[in-house]
Amino acid sequence: MMKSKKFLLTPNNIILGVDPGYGRVGIAVIEKTNRGENLIYSECFETDTKLAHPQRLLALGEKIKSVIKKYRPERLAIETLLWSKNKKTALQVAEAKGVILLEAERSGILIKEYNPNQIKLAVTGYGKSDKKQIIDMVEKLIKLKPGKRHDDEYDAIACALTCSAISLSTEILN
Repeated sequence: MMKSKKFLLTPNNIILGVDPGYGRVGIAVIEKTNRGENLIYSECFETDTKLAHPQRLLALGEKIKSVIKKYRPERLAIETLLWSKNKKTALQVAEAKGVILLEAERSGILIKEYNPNQIKLAVTGYGKSDKKQIIDMVEKLIKLKPGKRHDDEYDAIACALTCSAISLSTEILN
């Protein structure tokens, strides 16, 4: 008979989930506990369209830096980019993701990237789930304060939950 391996969570069980974007960026901070995950913070951060491109990237970097400083996450869970037909938008999002990765690396945070199908599978159990199915499962998996949320915010929460689920299963297997 195989003994179940008892595991201890690390002292800092905070995960920063990000759904990268240029105009809108989903940001979520969750805490993984022995009882599950708690949402500490989430928002859909929007860059000011009146600002020049470099200033919008700077604003995004400053926002990510402030979230990292305030919540001190152990890991960054970020969604990989899908190729877009609109090359200009794809490049802007890629640059924004670069800024996010830079701030995480600068802070010494472990970076984990997940593609959309991995996130869908981890959250709903089906890799081809639609947005509504993701939102419904996020609302079942983690307690959310009432209020309106953008899809980007839900995607960031789902990304953080994916990191929590995958890291938890890795800890149990090891």
